[in-house]
Amino acid sequence: MTRILFGLGNPGRRYAKTRHNAGWQVLDVLAKRHGSGFRRTKLLHGETADFNLGDHRVRMIQPASFMNLVGPVYRRALQVYEADVPEALVLVDDFSLPMGRLRFRAEGSAGGHNGLKSIQQALGGTKAYPRLKLGIGPAPEGARWADYVLKRYDATQRRELPEMLETAADACEHWIRAGLDDAANRYNAG
Repeated sequence: MTRILFGLGNPGRRYAKTRHNAGWQVLDVLAKRHGSGFRRTKLLHGETADFNLGDHRVRMIQPASFMNLVGPVYRRALQVYEADVPEALVLVDDFSLPMGRLRFRAEGSAGGHNGLKSIQQALGGTKAYPRLKLGIGPAPEGARWADYVLKRYDATQRRELPEMLETAADACEHWIRAGLDDAANRYNAG
């Protein structure tokens, strides 16, 4: 059975270590953990890495499109890997969650996130697709959210980041093995 992990982020060195690329950062941890490496593919606009986990073939995708254009890459990944929407987990940063907090959701609004808006448009407007929200907040009072997410983690967050990424990688593996409801019961806090 195939499972897709679709990490949201922006391409290019400028964005590599920013809060907005938390989805890619989790996939990097998983690739290292499973001895896999990302490579360009002609099948999708982006890079992919694969590994096996039990009976599951896991396809990880880091789209090469900017955040507001990732929807068509997500939709194409479903076609290429012959997967249904419930088999493709979106990993997305969320500045309304405290740093390190994780939250699985089966559906919901885009909440102003351009990557989620693009996916919803590509899926014909549906809000029903699984996602793992990665807490990168809270954003400071009065901060413009676009400025906040496109900056690098502050010193305190950098100390907390490795644990958050490892826990998020564990959560992805749990989702692959046990499904969304079980993963949500275990990893959703507060």
